[in-house]
Amino acid sequence: MQVASRRPAASPDIEVGRRVLLMEANGLAALAANLDSSFGKALDTLLNVSREGSHFRVIVSGMGKSGHVARKIAATMASTGTPAMFVHPAEASHGDLGMVTNGDVLLCLSNSGDVPEMADLIAHAKRFGIPLIGMTSKPKSALGQASDITLVLPPVEEACPMGLAPTTSTTMMLALGDALAVGLMERKGFTRDHYRVFHPGGRLGKQLIKVKSLMHSGAEMPLVPSGTAMREALVTMAGRSFGCIGIVGKTGREKDRLIGIVTDGDLRRHIEGDLLAQKVDAVMTRKPMTIGQDLLAVEALREMNSRRITAFFVVENGHPVGILHMHDCVRAGIT
Repeated sequence: MQVASRRPAASPDIEVGRRVLLMEANGLAALAANLDSSFGKALDTLLNVSREGSHFRVIVSGMGKSGHVARKIAATMASTGTPAMFVHPAEASHGDLGMVTNGDVLLCLSNSGDVPEMADLIAHAKRFGIPLIGMTSKPKSALGQASDITLVLPPVEEACPMGLAPTTSTTMMLALGDALAVGLMERKGFTRDHYRVFHPGGRLGKQLIKVKSLMHSGAEMPLVPSGTAMREALVTMAGRSFGCIGIVGKTGREKDRLIGIVTDGDLRRHIEGDLLAQKVDAVMTRKPMTIGQDLLAVEALREMNSRRITAFFVVENGHPVGILHMHDCVRAGIT
């Protein structure tokens, strides 16, 4: 399977860039086409490590450029619910083998499969019955033959013009590691909630904050019952500083349910009459838009912006449980 470019010729630099990208893309296409049952077996083995109640880990290792890829694979797995860590194969021979325990799974990366620094790590796995998954282009290499499961990289050219610098091979390793991590996520039913646990900081964490984490609830909510005089309602509205007030039913099926809302816009529309003498029922907007507490705050903010409003009441089964203001999202760093 080849990836071809139909773009017109460009400068020599751009042509080099395209050649490298297309060679590596072809490597990925070949890798995808050659995936076999070993991939599923690897997922079976890795899944046992991260089952509920387990305290074991995936130990990922590699030397040189493969080692840099191994670090990234370990980080990706750890951030997506599969406990993992990187162990340097050379350091393993000088005490770090103690990091690899019975119950762990060893994932070793080596394009050639014959890396002297990895010998002690492999021997340790065989001695203590630690499952070994090898990722290599040489199934008959020392790593390939020692592995319980071998993920074979197809024989493709390195993008390096001398065919020496690891380029296409490390790209395939990186992508195959991503495929393993995503496969484990899907098998375990990994959700946004799980993801948020491992990403509390930075932009990713902020994008996964839910409304219930930011909303104001209880006595902080600006609420008055149906039939309340506007004079009294305005006092409550001013004291809560949300720019609106919710109206809840007093009797029957509407009791304690949100039946309306009075906003600054409603006040402007009724300002010409004797506003203070009226009841909230005459001023409020009935059936206001509301949101659920499990909605992502970023989605709530998007709705506020699109509808040009500054706050949403949060309801559960028709009953108000909180209120979210645009400023709450801004303070949390959600944009």
